[in-house]
Amino acid sequence: MPTLLTDDGIRLHYEEAGRGTPLVFVHEFAGDARSWEPQLRHFSRQYRCIAYHARGYPPSDVPEALERYSQDRARDDIRAVLDALGIDRAHVVGLSMGAFATLHFGMRYASGNGAPRALSLTVAGGGYGAHPAHYAAFQAESRANAGLIREKGMAAFAAGYADGPTRVQFAAKDPRGFAEFQRLLAGHSAVGSANTMEGYQGRRPSLYGLTEEMRRIAVPVLIVAGDEEEPCLEACLLMKRCIPAAGLAILPKSGHTINLEEPQRFNALLEDFLHRVETGSWAMRDPRAAPASIWGPGGKPI
Repeated sequence: MPTLLTDDGIRLHYEEAGRGTPLVFVHEFAGDARSWEPQLRHFSRQYRCIAYHARGYPPSDVPEALERYSQDRARDDIRAVLDALGIDRAHVVGLSMGAFATLHFGMRYASGNGAPRALSLTVAGGGYGAHPAHYAAFQAESRANAGLIREKGMAAFAAGYADGPTRVQFAAKDPRGFAEFQRLLAGHSAVGSANTMEGYQGRRPSLYGLTEEMRRIAVPVLIVAGDEEEPCLEACLLMKRCIPAAGLAILPKSGHTINLEEPQRFNALLEDFLHRVETGSWAMRDPRAAPASIWGPGGKPI
Protein backbone atom coordinates (compact mmCIF):
# COMPACT_ATOMS: atom_id res chain seq x y z
CA MET A 1 0.00 0.00 0.00
CA PRO A 2 1.53 3.37 -1.01
CA THR A 3 2.10 6.25 1.39
CA LEU A 4 1.74 10.03 1.13
CA LEU A 5 2.86 12.78 3.47
CA THR A 6 0.53 15.48 4.83
CA ASP A 7 1.62 19.08 5.23
CA ASP A 8 2.11 18.51 8.98
CA GLY A 9 4.32 15.48 8.46
CA ILE A 10 1.90 12.56 8.97
CA ARG A 11 2.17 9.53 6.70
CA LEU A 12 -1.16 8.37 5.31
CA HIS A 13 -1.49 5.03 3.58
CA TYR A 14 -3.91 4.86 0.70
CA GLU A 15 -5.31 2.51 -1.90
CA GLU A 16 -5.85 3.46 -5.52
CA ALA A 17 -7.74 1.65 -8.27
CA GLY A 18 -8.94 2.55 -11.75
CA ARG A 19 -8.44 5.44 -14.11
CA GLY A 20 -10.32 8.57 -14.98
CA THR A 21 -11.81 11.39 -12.95
CA PRO A 22 -10.58 11.23 -9.33
CA LEU A 23 -13.04 9.93 -6.73
CA VAL A 24 -11.83 10.14 -3.11
CA PHE A 25 -13.46 8.16 -0.26
CA VAL A 26 -13.20 9.31 3.37
CA HIS A 27 -14.07 6.70 6.00
CA GLU A 28 -16.06 6.79 9.24
CA PHE A 29 -14.76 6.46 12.81
CA ALA A 30 -15.52 2.73 13.01
CA GLY A 31 -14.07 1.98 9.58
CA ASP A 32 -10.95 2.57 7.54
CA ALA A 33 -10.00 2.47 3.85
CA ARG A 34 -11.13 -1.17 3.68
CA SER A 35 -14.69 -0.07 4.45
CA TRP A 36 -14.95 1.30 0.91
CA GLU A 37 -14.15 -1.99 -0.85
CA PRO A 38 -17.67 -2.37 -2.38
CA GLN A 39 -17.31 1.11 -3.82
CA LEU A 40 -13.73 0.72 -5.05
CA ARG A 41 -14.66 -2.47 -6.89
CA HIS A 42 -17.64 -0.82 -8.55
CA PHE A 43 -16.40 2.69 -9.33
CA SER A 44 -12.82 1.83 -10.33
CA ARG A 45 -14.26 0.63 -13.63
CA GLN A 46 -14.87 4.29 -14.54
CA TYR A 47 -12.99 6.46 -12.03
CA ARG A 48 -9.61 6.87 -10.43
CA CYS A 49 -10.66 5.75 -6.94
CA ILE A 50 -8.65 6.63 -3.84
CA ALA A 51 -9.37 5.52 -0.26
CA TYR A 52 -7.00 6.37 2.56
CA HIS A 53 -6.56 5.42 6.20
CA ALA A 54 -7.04 8.54 8.31
CA ARG A 55 -4.40 9.58 10.81
CA GLY A 56 -4.66 7.31 13.83
CA TYR A 57 -5.62 4.31 11.71
CA PRO A 58 -2.71 1.95 10.95
CA PRO A 59 -0.93 1.50 8.68
CA SER A 60 -1.18 5.32 8.62
CA ASP A 61 0.73 7.11 11.36
CA VAL A 62 -0.77 7.23 14.85
CA PRO A 63 0.26 10.53 16.46
CA GLU A 64 0.44 10.31 20.24
CA ALA A 65 -0.50 13.96 20.84
CA LEU A 66 -4.21 14.71 21.10
CA GLU A 67 -3.73 18.09 19.41
CA ARG A 68 -2.81 16.36 16.14
CA TYR A 69 -6.50 15.36 15.80
CA SER A 70 -9.25 17.86 15.00
CA GLN A 71 -12.06 18.70 12.60
CA ASP A 72 -9.86 21.16 10.73
CA ARG A 73 -7.06 18.61 10.49
CA ALA A 74 -9.40 15.96 9.08
CA ARG A 75 -10.60 18.53 6.54
CA ASP A 76 -7.08 19.45 5.53
CA ASP A 77 -5.99 15.83 5.27
CA ILE A 78 -8.36 15.53 2.30
CA ARG A 79 -6.56 18.48 0.73
CA ALA A 80 -3.22 16.86 1.56
CA VAL A 81 -4.28 13.69 -0.27
CA LEU A 82 -5.19 15.70 -3.36
CA ASP A 83 -1.98 17.72 -3.22
CA ALA A 84 0.25 14.69 -2.75
CA LEU A 85 -1.37 12.85 -5.66
CA GLY A 86 -1.30 15.86 -7.97
CA ILE A 87 -5.08 16.20 -8.14
CA ASP A 88 -6.59 19.64 -8.68
CA ARG A 89 -10.25 18.64 -8.23
CA ALA A 90 -12.03 15.43 -7.24
CA HIS A 91 -15.40 14.06 -6.32
CA VAL A 92 -15.21 13.56 -2.54
CA VAL A 93 -17.37 10.97 -0.74
CA GLY A 94 -17.46 10.72 3.05
CA LEU A 95 -19.34 8.60 5.56
CA SER A 96 -20.14 9.75 9.12
CA MET A 97 -16.90 11.18 10.53
CA GLY A 98 -15.69 11.25 6.93
CA ALA A 99 -18.91 13.03 5.94
CA PHE A 100 -18.11 15.82 8.40
CA ALA A 101 -14.60 16.07 6.95
CA THR A 102 -16.07 16.16 3.44
CA LEU A 103 -18.60 18.85 4.35
CA HIS A 104 -15.93 20.98 6.03
CA PHE A 105 -13.69 20.47 3.00
CA GLY A 106 -16.50 21.87 0.88
CA MET A 107 -17.04 24.84 3.18
CA ARG A 108 -13.33 25.68 3.12
CA TYR A 109 -12.23 24.66 -0.38
CA ALA A 110 -15.36 24.78 -2.56
CA SER A 111 -17.14 27.91 -1.37
CA GLY A 112 -16.58 30.17 -4.35
CA ASN A 113 -13.37 31.73 -2.99
CA GLY A 114 -10.82 30.74 -5.61
CA ALA A 115 -10.84 27.61 -7.73
CA PRO A 116 -12.83 24.85 -5.98
CA ARG A 117 -10.92 21.70 -5.06
CA ALA A 118 -14.08 19.55 -5.27
CA LEU A 119 -16.09 18.52 -8.30
CA SER A 120 -18.83 17.34 -5.97
CA LEU A 121 -19.37 16.29 -2.36
CA THR A 122 -21.26 13.29 -1.01
CA VAL A 123 -22.18 13.55 2.67
CA ALA A 124 -23.41 10.14 3.84
CA GLY A 125 -24.54 9.42 7.39
CA GLY A 126 -23.50 12.91 8.45
CA GLY A 127 -24.95 14.83 11.36
CA TYR A 128 -24.36 12.77 14.50
CA GLY A 129 -24.27 15.03 17.55
CA ALA A 130 -24.97 18.16 15.52
CA HIS A 131 -28.47 18.98 16.75
CA PRO A 132 -28.48 21.39 19.71
CA ALA A 133 -30.54 18.92 21.72
CA HIS A 134 -27.79 16.28 21.30
CA TYR A 135 -24.61 18.33 20.97
CA ALA A 136 -23.40 18.52 24.58
CA ALA A 137 -24.31 14.90 25.25
CA PHE A 138 -22.48 13.75 22.10
CA GLN A 139 -19.32 15.55 23.14
CA ALA A 140 -19.50 14.06 26.64
CA GLU A 141 -20.14 10.60 25.19
CA SER A 142 -17.16 10.97 22.87
CA ARG A 143 -14.88 11.80 25.78
CA ALA A 144 -16.29 8.86 27.74
CA ASN A 145 -15.72 6.52 24.80
CA ALA A 146 -12.13 7.72 24.53
CA GLY A 147 -11.66 6.87 28.19
CA LEU A 148 -13.22 3.44 27.69
CA ILE A 149 -10.88 2.69 24.81
CA ARG A 150 -7.84 3.74 26.82
CA GLU A 151 -8.93 1.70 29.82
CA LYS A 152 -10.28 -1.50 28.25
CA GLY A 153 -8.92 -1.57 24.70
CA MET A 154 -10.46 -1.83 21.27
CA ALA A 155 -11.94 -5.32 21.53
CA ALA A 156 -14.10 -4.38 24.52
CA PHE A 157 -15.08 -1.09 22.95
CA ALA A 158 -15.96 -2.65 19.59
CA ALA A 159 -18.23 -5.24 21.20
CA GLY A 160 -20.56 -2.51 22.41
CA TYR A 161 -20.06 0.27 19.88
CA ALA A 162 -20.76 -1.91 16.86
CA ASP A 163 -24.02 -3.07 18.41
CA GLY A 164 -25.64 0.38 18.62
CA PRO A 165 -29.16 1.33 17.50
CA THR A 166 -28.03 2.48 14.04
CA ARG A 167 -25.81 -0.59 13.42
CA VAL A 168 -28.30 -3.36 14.20
CA GLN A 169 -29.82 -2.94 10.73
CA PHE A 170 -26.52 -3.98 9.17
CA ALA A 171 -26.22 -6.97 11.51
CA ALA A 172 -29.74 -8.13 10.63
CA LYS A 173 -29.30 -7.80 6.86
CA ASP A 174 -25.76 -9.12 6.49
CA PRO A 175 -24.44 -11.04 9.53
CA ARG A 176 -21.21 -12.03 7.77
CA GLY A 177 -20.50 -8.51 6.63
CA PHE A 178 -21.29 -7.15 10.07
CA ALA A 179 -19.00 -9.69 11.74
CA GLU A 180 -16.16 -8.58 9.46
CA PHE A 181 -16.91 -4.92 10.22
CA GLN A 182 -16.80 -5.61 13.97
CA ARG A 183 -13.58 -7.62 13.66
CA LEU A 184 -11.84 -4.84 11.75
CA LEU A 185 -13.00 -2.24 14.27
CA ALA A 186 -11.61 -4.34 17.14
CA GLY A 187 -8.24 -4.35 15.38
CA HIS A 188 -7.87 -0.57 15.23
CA SER A 189 -5.25 1.30 17.24
CA ALA A 190 -6.45 2.12 20.75
CA VAL A 191 -4.27 5.23 20.84
CA GLY A 192 -5.46 6.44 17.44
CA SER A 193 -9.11 5.66 18.12
CA ALA A 194 -9.14 7.29 21.55
CA ASN A 195 -7.42 10.41 20.20
CA THR A 196 -9.78 10.54 17.24
CA MET A 197 -12.81 10.14 19.50
CA GLU A 198 -11.70 12.85 21.92
CA GLY A 199 -9.76 15.21 19.69
CA TYR A 200 -11.96 15.10 16.60
CA GLN A 201 -15.40 13.70 17.43
CA GLY A 202 -15.57 15.30 20.85
CA ARG A 203 -14.54 18.78 19.70
CA ARG A 204 -16.11 19.27 16.30
CA PRO A 205 -18.47 22.25 15.97
CA SER A 206 -22.21 21.82 15.60
CA LEU A 207 -23.53 22.18 12.06
CA TYR A 208 -26.27 24.37 13.48
CA GLY A 209 -23.65 27.06 14.01
CA LEU A 210 -22.31 26.77 10.45
CA THR A 211 -25.37 27.54 8.36
CA GLU A 212 -23.85 30.56 6.61
CA GLU A 213 -20.75 28.55 5.70
CA MET A 214 -22.92 25.77 4.27
CA ARG A 215 -24.87 28.29 2.19
CA ARG A 216 -21.62 29.24 0.42
CA ILE A 217 -20.79 25.76 -0.86
CA ALA A 218 -20.69 26.20 -4.62
CA VAL A 219 -20.54 22.62 -5.91
CA PRO A 220 -23.14 19.84 -6.18
CA VAL A 221 -23.79 17.93 -2.96
CA LEU A 222 -25.51 14.61 -2.36
CA ILE A 223 -26.71 13.96 1.20
CA VAL A 224 -27.54 10.33 2.01
CA ALA A 225 -28.92 8.76 5.18
CA GLY A 226 -30.71 5.69 6.38
CA ASP A 227 -34.22 6.33 7.63
CA GLU A 228 -33.38 4.72 10.98
CA GLU A 229 -30.43 7.03 11.58
CA GLU A 230 -32.42 9.10 14.04
CA PRO A 231 -29.46 11.18 15.26
CA CYS A 232 -28.76 12.33 11.68
CA LEU A 233 -32.12 12.99 10.08
CA GLU A 234 -32.74 16.52 11.33
CA ALA A 235 -29.19 17.58 10.47
CA CYS A 236 -29.59 16.14 6.98
CA LEU A 237 -32.68 18.28 6.46
CA LEU A 238 -30.74 21.31 7.66
CA MET A 239 -27.93 20.62 5.18
CA LYS A 240 -30.45 20.15 2.37
CA ARG A 241 -32.10 23.45 3.17
CA CYS A 242 -28.81 25.36 3.45
CA ILE A 243 -26.68 24.12 0.58
CA PRO A 244 -27.80 25.60 -2.76
CA ALA A 245 -27.08 22.55 -4.95
CA ALA A 246 -27.87 19.79 -2.45
CA GLY A 247 -30.07 16.75 -2.93
CA LEU A 248 -31.22 14.45 -0.15
CA ALA A 249 -31.69 10.67 -0.47
CA ILE A 250 -33.10 8.52 2.33
CA LEU A 251 -32.64 4.75 2.22
CA PRO A 252 -35.59 2.87 3.74
CA LYS A 253 -35.18 0.46 6.67
CA SER A 254 -31.51 1.36 6.89
CA GLY A 255 -29.06 2.45 9.55
CA HIS A 256 -25.72 4.17 9.65
CA THR A 257 -23.20 2.04 7.75
CA ILE A 258 -25.15 2.42 4.52
CA ASN A 259 -22.32 1.89 2.03
CA LEU A 260 -21.81 -1.61 3.50
CA GLU A 261 -25.36 -2.30 4.62
CA GLU A 262 -26.89 -1.41 1.22
CA PRO A 263 -23.97 -1.36 -1.23
CA GLN A 264 -26.04 -1.75 -4.39
CA ARG A 265 -28.46 1.03 -3.48
CA PHE A 266 -25.66 3.27 -2.28
CA ASN A 267 -23.61 2.70 -5.42
CA ALA A 268 -26.63 3.33 -7.66
CA LEU A 269 -27.41 6.62 -5.92
CA LEU A 270 -23.80 7.75 -6.08
CA GLU A 271 -23.39 6.68 -9.69
CA ASP A 272 -26.50 8.59 -10.76
CA PHE A 273 -25.33 11.66 -8.86
CA LEU A 274 -21.86 11.61 -10.41
CA HIS A 275 -23.33 11.17 -13.89
CA ARG A 276 -25.66 14.13 -13.40
CA VAL A 277 -22.84 16.29 -12.10
CA GLU A 278 -20.61 15.44 -15.02
CA THR A 279 -23.34 16.08 -17.59
CA GLY A 280 -24.26 19.38 -16.00
CA SER A 281 -27.78 18.29 -15.09
CA TRP A 282 -27.45 18.59 -11.29
CA ALA A 283 -28.64 22.16 -10.98
CA MET A 284 -28.85 24.69 -8.20
CA ARG A 285 -32.13 24.72 -6.33
CA ASP A 286 -34.82 26.79 -8.07
CA PRO A 287 -35.45 29.82 -5.84
CA ARG A 288 -39.18 29.13 -6.16
CA ALA A 289 -38.63 25.86 -4.28
CA ALA A 290 -36.66 27.39 -1.43
CA PRO A 291 -38.04 26.65 2.05
CA ALA A 292 -39.52 29.45 4.10
CA SER A 293 -36.99 28.64 6.83
CA ILE A 294 -33.90 26.44 6.98
CA TRP A 295 -35.11 25.43 10.45
CA GLY A 296 -38.37 23.90 9.29
CA PRO A 297 -41.87 24.60 10.66
CA GLY A 298 -40.73 24.19 14.26
CA GLY A 299 -38.31 27.11 14.09
CA LYS A 300 -34.70 27.21 15.18
CA PRO A 301 -33.97 24.58 17.83
CA ILE A 302 -32.67 25.79 21.15
